[in-house]
Amino acid sequence: MSKFLFAATALVAFATVGSAGAADLPAEPVYKTPAAVAPGFSWTGCYLGAGGGYGTWTDNATYETFPALTALSQTVTSGGTGWFGTGQIGCDYQFGRIVVGAFGDGDVGSIKGNMLVPYSGEAGNANESSAWAAGGRVGFVVWPKFLAYVSGGYTEAHFDQLNLTNVNLTVPSPGLYTVANTYNGWFLGTGYEYGFDFLPGLFWKTEYRYASYSAVDLPMLLPGGVPSGVGFNSQKAIQTIRSELVWRFNWGSP
Repeated sequence: MSKFLFAATALVAFATVGSAGAADLPAEPVYKTPAAVAPGFSWTGCYLGAGGGYGTWTDNATYETFPALTALSQTVTSGGTGWFGTGQIGCDYQFGRIVVGAFGDGDVGSIKGNMLVPYSGEAGNANESSAWAAGGRVGFVVWPKFLAYVSGGYTEAHFDQLNLTNVNLTVPSPGLYTVANTYNGWFLGTGYEYGFDFLPGLFWKTEYRYASYSAVDLPMLLPGGVPSGVGFNSQKAIQTIRSELVWRFNWGSP
């Protein structure tokens, strides 16, 4: 009987120790498949763009002596309209939902209208044939592939030679003209850029710009470049709306 009690006691003790030891062992590790992370989109990168637009210019002109620059009239406003093609290159950097960037673009087209030189009775067809701009932009990411932004910078606009005739005479005046001139100034703009899902990298951009140019004094010349002794002060402003297809080199990057 005593041997049986001893054996039973030993068996209980062994089972107790075994259970305690098993409880102390570390649990079997559980491995889980990492959750898939949806790819993001970053505006950081560079791009090329091409498109076109419509523009208007206004000119505030004052008739004056030249080169003394004594005003001979009040200011008269003229204007012109037309179409142009444009190309652009730029780079952006995104942090958070803010995008900053720098760009340059050039326009070629024909934005023209009848420009009147006040008091003199002279008028001619003024044409802006090209322009270029360089500047920067700051944008806000409304959703991953939609950016709203403002832009600004430096710009130049080239106007062709202006051939003048006197609108008050039945016989045209003898070939007065002003040489071609490039105006320089600043611009401000606002626009949006949107990415297409069917072709990663392809975006559509539309932007409105207002540009103001410094006034210049232009002599009116006779045939052969002979000074006529008079000229006019010209100050121009240009408004454009442009749309472009843009190819971004950073599409789909996280």
